Amino acid sequence: MESKKLVALLPMKAHSERVRNKNFRILNDKPLFFWILDTLISMPEITQVVINTDARETLKINGLRESERIRIRDRKPELCGDEISMNCILEDDINDVSADLYIMTHTTNPLLSVATIRNALGCFQKAQETKTADSLFTVNRFQTRFYWQDGSAINHDPQNLIPTQELEPWYEENSNLYLFTTSSFASTQARIGQRPLLFETPRLESLDIDTLEDWQLAEAITRYFFPTLSVAGEV
Repeated sequence: MESKKLVALLPMKAHSERVRNKNFRILNDKPLFFWILDTLISMPEITQVVINTDARETLKINGLRESERIRIRDRKPELCGDEISMNCILEDDINDVSADLYIMTHTTNPLLSVATIRNALGCFQKAQETKTADSLFTVNRFQTRFYWQDGSAINHDPQNLIPTQELEPWYEENSNLYLFTTSSFASTQARIGQRPLLFETPRLESLDIDTLEDWQLAEAITRYFFPTLSVAGEV
């Protein structure tokens, strides 16, 4: 993977619906967006991190400066708003920034580690070599009993309770990480191509901050497990 141009796409909007100013809110001594940005910048195999945003001034206020490896793209007015599909924003980035492989993640995934990203890259490289996958997305694996809203069973027989570890696994897209190429994106107009590889992330790293409860959980985890780090804008 080292010989290929890897570009990380990190979209970042000013507005957040359920957790106010989420992307810039302080999590364990630094703004949320710096958590994943620090991780990406620490990886020399990533050529550049592209931040598509409508919050350039807010980023500046929070200490982020552009550099050879950090590029800030001002989001086009027609691509602003909660109703805009993320795939439209990614398409705009792809059309502007060429790469052999794109890595896409979110500011709301602060616990994603370098080791996990590298593991995903390695698995995807092997899948490309064997032509078994054209893209990758991360998932949470579940082996538990699910029900419809009316109480009827979905994936098991309540009259014949087998151990949950023997149930067929189900997979939830956790929005932590996506890997795709220009051609795979063009085939579906989406970050998930026609033949995606599902990659399971460690449960501790899989938190995606969407609600205030998620934020409180992220605070508890980062305070317990992670030291305060320098931010990418100050390196």
